[in-house]
Amino acid sequence: MQDALSLIVLNRLIRDTLDTQLEPSYWVIAEIGELKVGHNGHAYLELLEKQGNQTLAKIRANIWSYSYRGISSKFEQATGQRLQASMKILALVSVTFHEIYGISLHIKDVDPNFTLGERAKNRQVTIDRLQREGLIDKNKQLILPSVPQRIAVISSPNAAGYEDFINQLENNPYGYQIHTTLFPALMQGAEAATSIRTALQKAILGKKFQAIVVVRGGGSSLDLECFDEYELARDLAVCPIPVLTGIGHERDESVADLVAHTKLKTPTAVAAFLLDGFLAFEEHIVMLHKRMERSTMMQTQNNFKLIQQLGLYVKSLARQELKQEEKSIDQLHYQIKSWSLQELKIQQLKVHEQSSLLSKTWGQLIEREQKSLTQLQRDIIRLDPEEHFKRGYTRSEINGVPLHTTQPRAGDQLTTYGIKQKIESIIKSTTDYGNSKS
Repeated sequence: MQDALSLIVLNRLIRDTLDTQLEPSYWVIAEIGELKVGHNGHAYLELLEKQGNQTLAKIRANIWSYSYRGISSKFEQATGQRLQASMKILALVSVTFHEIYGISLHIKDVDPNFTLGERAKNRQVTIDRLQREGLIDKNKQLILPSVPQRIAVISSPNAAGYEDFINQLENNPYGYQIHTTLFPALMQGAEAATSIRTALQKAILGKKFQAIVVVRGGGSSLDLECFDEYELARDLAVCPIPVLTGIGHERDESVADLVAHTKLKTPTAVAAFLLDGFLAFEEHIVMLHKRMERSTMMQTQNNFKLIQQLGLYVKSLARQELKQEEKSIDQLHYQIKSWSLQELKIQQLKVHEQSSLLSKTWGQLIEREQKSLTQLQRDIIRLDPEEHFKRGYTRSEINGVPLHTTQPRAGDQLTTYGIKQKIESIIKSTTDYGNSKS
């Protein structure tokens, strides 16, 4: 059986083995998972290697204070950004083992060019993917209104670039009114892309904006790394509203700039672009107004001349027509007069004939009527009751009813009228012709 070792002996064996078997230093590619600077100036890191969301390797590392000042200063000067978590770096390291603290890496140097190159490589991968998916020019196909007056702004409310953008719009010398709504978002750091995407979706859901503007202040190249992320670039490309970017970096062009409808270098450049569009639209309207005035004036003058010519023509035509109508009226007057005289003679003959006929007819009618009247007079005289009374006839009634319309009985009171007398009598009996009845 092998002799047992104490833990300190084993750890010293590990340390000596690493010291003898490993090179004094290695260039290592890793992602900074965590970075803290102690009060003593030493930097303590956790380095990772990932595949997607899976961590394949992890180790502690440190940078002593006398090295950290130089390394961080050189890195910041080259990249414009401090060393921080989530960065991918190329570091010169030595492997150390401490009997108590275990294995770790001592970082002697960091190559900033690798970090910049890594960003460029990732950026190109994103661009190639967007080109394959046909998204690079998708937002550019939307129509940007000439005078977008309702604008959604995605920015940090504390960013100097946002303030510059708003001030330039609100204090423009032309008095144009542009309504902006801020959708706050982080504009740098590990969470910036997700924050901007969330703000973008809120702006789209507003359904009232004519343009979306993404602005931020100036910064380093690495500060723009969030604008190279595929998910953010894709959301900007498929946005149903035209997107304008003014990210604020003169040298670099982010992927977000590539997919935007219109890219401008700075927030003030975006504001100037919008105001220039308003000014161009106003100048175009003024030009159209002047052109319309000139066209209207020329058309009015031409129409006035034409009206004068038409007036002369109508006047001449009216005179000719009037003369022609006067001739026609004279002819009609002569014809009517001639026709009237002829018709008058004809009607006079007819009246004379009708008068003669009427005179003859009325004479015959009057003679007939006189004969009828004479006959009626005779009939009236013949039928007069007085005449009957004169000849000895009487008229009898029972209770005011003529005798011949009643059924007289014995005992009825009979009233008899003569020419000068009224006789009251009582019926003793009645006898039908051929029968007797008491």
